Amino acid sequence: MSYHFNTIEAKWQKYWAEHQTFKAKNNSDKPKYYVLDMFPYPSGAGLHVGHPLGYIASDIYARYKRHKGFNVLHPQGYDSFGLPAEQYAIQTGQHPAITTETNIKTYRRQLDQIGFSFDWSREVRTSDPNYYKWTQWIFIQLFESWYNNDTNQAEHMDTLISKFSSEGNAFVNAVCDDNILAFTAQDWARFSSIEQQEILLKYRLTYLAETEVNWCPALGTVLANDEIVNGVSERGGHPVIRKKMTQWSMRISAYAERLLQGLETIDWTDALKESQRNWIGKSVGASVTFNVNSHDEVIEVFTTRPDTIFGVSFMTLAPEHDLVSKITTADQKTEVEAYIQATAKRSERDRMADVKTISGVCTGAYAEHPFTKEPIPIWIGDYVLAGYGTGAVMSVPCGDQRDYDFATHFNIPIPNIFEGVDISEAAFDDKANTIITNSDFLNGMNYKKATKRAIYELEQLGQGEGKTNYRLRDAVFSRQRYWGEPFPAYYVNGMPQMINKEHLPIRLPEVEKYLPTEEGEPPLGRADVWAWCTKTNTVVTNDNINNKTVFPLELNTMPGWAGSSWYFFRYMEEAMRDEVFASEEALSYWENVDLYIGGSEHATGHLLYSRFWVKFMHDRGFVNVDEPFKKLINQGMILGTSAFVYREEGTNRFLSKGLIANTKVQPIHSDVAFVNASDELDIDAFKTWRDEFKDAEFILEKGVYKVGREVEKMSKSKYNVVNPDAICEQYGADSLRLYEMFLGPLEQAKPWNTAGITGVHGFLKKLWKLYVGDNGLNVNDAQPTKDNLKTLHKTIKKVEEDIENFSFNTSVSTFMIAVNELTAQKCTSKVILEPLLIVLSPYAPHIAEELWSSLGNDESISIATFPKFEAQHLVESSKNYPISFNGKTRFTLELPLDMNKEEIEKTVMAHEKTIAQLQGRTPKKVIVVPGKIVNIVG
Repeated sequence: MSYHFNTIEAKWQKYWAEHQTFKAKNNSDKPKYYVLDMFPYPSGAGLHVGHPLGYIASDIYARYKRHKGFNVLHPQGYDSFGLPAEQYAIQTGQHPAITTETNIKTYRRQLDQIGFSFDWSREVRTSDPNYYKWTQWIFIQLFESWYNNDTNQAEHMDTLISKFSSEGNAFVNAVCDDNILAFTAQDWARFSSIEQQEILLKYRLTYLAETEVNWCPALGTVLANDEIVNGVSERGGHPVIRKKMTQWSMRISAYAERLLQGLETIDWTDALKESQRNWIGKSVGASVTFNVNSHDEVIEVFTTRPDTIFGVSFMTLAPEHDLVSKITTADQKTEVEAYIQATAKRSERDRMADVKTISGVCTGAYAEHPFTKEPIPIWIGDYVLAGYGTGAVMSVPCGDQRDYDFATHFNIPIPNIFEGVDISEAAFDDKANTIITNSDFLNGMNYKKATKRAIYELEQLGQGEGKTNYRLRDAVFSRQRYWGEPFPAYYVNGMPQMINKEHLPIRLPEVEKYLPTEEGEPPLGRADVWAWCTKTNTVVTNDNINNKTVFPLELNTMPGWAGSSWYFFRYMEEAMRDEVFASEEALSYWENVDLYIGGSEHATGHLLYSRFWVKFMHDRGFVNVDEPFKKLINQGMILGTSAFVYREEGTNRFLSKGLIANTKVQPIHSDVAFVNASDELDIDAFKTWRDEFKDAEFILEKGVYKVGREVEKMSKSKYNVVNPDAICEQYGADSLRLYEMFLGPLEQAKPWNTAGITGVHGFLKKLWKLYVGDNGLNVNDAQPTKDNLKTLHKTIKKVEEDIENFSFNTSVSTFMIAVNELTAQKCTSKVILEPLLIVLSPYAPHIAEELWSSLGNDESISIATFPKFEAQHLVESSKNYPISFNGKTRFTLELPLDMNKEEIEKTVMAHEKTIAQLQGRTPKKVIVVPGKIVNIVG
């Protein structure tokens, strides 16, 4: 009987679906374990072989935990809002919901054919109104909350309003906007409703504010920093500029310290934690204010080294700083405006990364030094960011390399605050422990004491105070696009109002086109039915807007990270009920994710935002945990082997790889589908691929065209993707699963080579033959031998250790060794071969199910108990001694390990092979090393 893997895999995938084999139950008597993958965006291209890597690893672990007696939740869904579907809609006019549904069907088919043990009964889609209803509800809760520094948590706005009503805001210790004036309870009572709302908006955890954003004109939307690569949009490579827009923002900065401290409680890699620490960027120092000469304005800066204040020789503002337009002199106005316009074309990420370029313009204005009262020139430079800190720095050339380079480039005088010391040699010593000033009240102190003294003196002047600062900025939460969650907000007299929970979801309206309007409004500005009626509590046509009972709705939509910041809680709800995002019972039982697997590229995006949302939801009592993911593993990347053809420059001639040595050529990616295992190009297929190549001339070597090869990221743009459908068709899903694990450690990047899969496929065929012969099943009730038991139990031990340590690649080698040994031992014992299938099952579930069933088991192997390792079978009771004569081994002899030297010598000397070897001679001596060797010296 042959191994018909396609038939076997289809059979068991159907069985699992019909019997809902992997459907999890809440409140089981078993211990719970929640395994989760970062859910995919369903792109039109479907999966390539790089995508399933993390899914296979998590599936192995989920199946293993079921075998170990756990109630496992292993769900899957789709992050189905996003720009790609919208861009396709813009190009084709097809509604994003249609393409998204089509793409999801492709993904589901591909995921099922790889044999994942997902509980599909709990599937979520972020674009499903029944799901985003709860995303909208969470947004409303954020709007109705403020952060109380005294209790160190978020609270409902009612508690803040109560404080305002009874005592004003003088003693309110909140995370809020900076520009808030003090008021009394009597003032609060006198404020109009609009005035009160404006004040409350400055305290809310989600709020409207004019913000510097990354605006992509081609995509018509704001992009987050992690959506920009090398100054252009990651999606499509379009230019990005900086501009001010009124946006919804999330006050994630309120949670900066708790996000830092929470990292100490979770099992994440050090590299991932460090990424978040750096992004949060905690700094302890001082806030210092400089008065601006001839103006009523002040410049606030934050510095970690207030002891260096006597080294300040100029100030630098971000080009976008609000003061620039107010303080720039008439002489400098033209140059400053030109510089600001040029800077707007550079992303924040580029400006932060660029340490070589020195650029800036003087505003012509001067600030006053708090102590010396000397005038300090005020410059603007794009290395200062408006959104980081205060958007201004006090520049100390003798203490900072970049400030020094800036000063010397623009010939700004550098005060010699070192007495008798050459500044060029003394500057930039980060480890210096002495103050860099000759001031009477700081001279001679170490920098810690000097810092305290400087802060004290600044406080006495009313121009500074000690402060802890964070690099983490509030997160922009608006996108000027169509395919995203609508905000549950309408506007009365310009102030946002939330729609009550019972009227959610607010569904996306129909629009004629998915582009911004001619007036620059987001695509929802094209909707004809997009107004809120407060009488009927329904969405009505815009013609009804009267600003009395019918009001305009928000035109922006939420960003992609909205739905992904809480989806793991929705999976917990077994019944997926509409009246709750997840029941108290479900939240109490599952708590949070035990194992989360996904890409490291989400370290400062999704992973940070979801931690923020969970901490907020915990503060408000909606969930009972304040961290979403206990353990997190970043899978590495499977790289593709690209193929290159070589076009001679200025011609349409293509030279084979071996002919390009002395010719200028342009390497061009070829689709790997046109190249065979010998690196030979299918020229006809290549010519018909694109019109520009149809008349190309190919210069061959030895009658064939050889391509070049290079390992790169697997990507459609590099034409090096391998479709898992083809692999499953040719080799089977079990071969794919084993091969992806066999490629190397889970966390590392590794190249894909389709030719390599034949090795693991051959192993599965050998495994099949161990159980099934030409005449049927080879397994019987024979008693296992010591060798049989030893092979089984060392395999159990090694695989269990590997899975617990996520070392899946070494398990595959262990399986191969076990099958080779059992084949050589001619093992047919059911006592050995049945538990071996359970150990193998997490890795190759289809073949394991088929053979398990063949052995007479009625239930799925997925619920079988993982075999217990018994150490006694690995304890050696005998030793196969090499018997040597004058140092040369002539034969081996197995003897009990508990024999002493005399017994070993007596047994060896009496053996017939020894007698034959000696031929009647008496040896000079017999050397016996128990447990190692016997050497007879003749």
